[in-house]
Amino acid sequence: MASKVHVKKGDQVAVVSGKNKGKRGKVLRVILDTQRVIVEGVNMVKKHQRPTQKVMQGGIIDKEAPLSASAVMIWCPRCQEPSRTRSKILDDGKKVRTCARCGEVLDK
Repeated sequence: MASKVHVKKGDQVAVVSGKNKGKRGKVLRVILDTQRVIVEGVNMVKKHQRPTQKVMQGGIIDKEAPLSASAVMIWCPRCQEPSRTRSKILDDGKKVRTCARCGEVLDK
């Protein structure tokens, strides 16, 4: 059974551990069953691509590999730092994620 992940597709995140520590990027995909995320321009690997009917040009391509969701933190646009998230219920009853440092609403 898959559980929740603290980031969503489209979030700006910073990598806080591993060989890509300090890099930032946008979440392209969240893989719930393995608790991993694919971040744009982070954790690049080389893949040997065979020519197919879809991809006529074969060769070695660079692509993003998944990394653990625990290795990334959401990037707060107001603090300009990685931050944990808190949940907050607004007056209209909508539940949103907020920055734990400054209280900025992260869900737009």
